[in-house]
Amino acid sequence: MSANKFTERLTRDNAALLLVDHQVGLYSGVRDIPVGELKHNVVALAKAARILGLPVVVTTTAADSMWGPLIPELAEVLPAGLEVIDRSSVNAWDDERVAGAIRATGRKKLIVTGISTEVCLAFPAMAATAEGFDAYAAIDASGTFWQAKREAGLLRMQQAGVIPIDYSTAMVEILADNADPLAGDVYAALDMPFAVIVGQLAAAYAKN
Repeated sequence: MSANKFTERLTRDNAALLLVDHQVGLYSGVRDIPVGELKHNVVALAKAARILGLPVVVTTTAADSMWGPLIPELAEVLPAGLEVIDRSSVNAWDDERVAGAIRATGRKKLIVTGISTEVCLAFPAMAATAEGFDAYAAIDASGTFWQAKREAGLLRMQQAGVIPIDYSTAMVEILADNADPLAGDVYAALDMPFAVIVGQLAAAYAKN
């Protein structure tokens, strides 16, 4: 069977990360996922993406007025000097700086997160898909304001050909090999509690 966008793997050479509108004002309305869990997941995703060398594009909307700055937890782990693109358009893809930055990465697979799921994630993910990118919606690193909005956004994205994924699976797929020298750093960044315990057990076993 020949590979298609649903079966072709994410790699360090074909993937980029787009983080849309992870802003203080929007986080205050998130109800479909605990805010602490959401922050953990998006920060872990950003950290692991940096370790794996993925290009990262970050946007805000009306940061100085309506929705406020990036959440500080995310701002702290972004690459030094990375420009956060602040825009007015509802769909991040409609801002040429955002779409241009993604095109400039030369990557065909785009992992997208956003607040809210059905707008800030779904709109650019669907627009990227329409332009020929393979868009992956990192569902547990996104959030919205009530459950029906989450469900409608997921359904619409899937109808448009966007691929749902979770934050850690995306990064583990890119890591590809647990013998990779970066594996320990990637798993530490992902900060999955069960993986931490397994790592501790493995380290203890190696000493004996």
